[in-house]
Amino acid sequence: MGNNEFLLLKKFLDDNGVVYRVYEHEPVYTSEQAARVRRVELKTGVKALIIKTPDERFILGLVAADRKIDLAKLAKIVGVKKLKLATPIEVLEKTGCEIGSVHPFGNLYNLQTYLDRSVLENTWVNFNAGLHTVSIHMKTEDLVRLVKPVIADFSKE
Repeated sequence: MGNNEFLLLKKFLDDNGVVYRVYEHEPVYTSEQAARVRRVELKTGVKALIIKTPDERFILGLVAADRKIDLAKLAKIVGVKKLKLATPIEVLEKTGCEIGSVHPFGNLYNLQTYLDRSVLENTWVNFNAGLHTVSIHMKTEDLVRLVKPVIADFSKE
C-alpha cells in the first residue's frame, strides 16, 4: 500500500525538475513523530487531509503540521454547509494510502486541493510521501506551482 503512490509522486517531481530530498525512516503516524525523525521544526510539516462534502465529493485540505484544520471555515470557502473528514476506508479508496501517509499533491489523486496560508510561512516543507516510512523535503514554491491549490485561511492553533 502506498508504494505505488510514492513512485508516481517521485516520477512527477522528477519530470517537473523539482529538487527534493527523500527520507526513509521508522514508521510515523503523527506530525510530531514525523518532525522528530526528520529532525525539522513541526511547522514545516504539511498535513494532507481527505475531506468529504455533503454531496459525496472529496477534496484535499493542506495545513501546516503545527496547526489544525477548521472544517467550518473551509466549508465556507468551498461553498458547502458542512465538511467532514473522510473515513480510513474512503482515504484508502481515494488515494491508495493510509491516513497519515497521504502526500499533498491532490492533483495526482484528482482532488481539488485547498492550501492554508500557514503552509506558505515556510520556505521548505516536509511531508509523508504515500508511506508512513518515507518523507519528502522540498521547496514550498514548487509544491504550490505543481499543485495549483486554492489558497485561503482555514486553520486554527
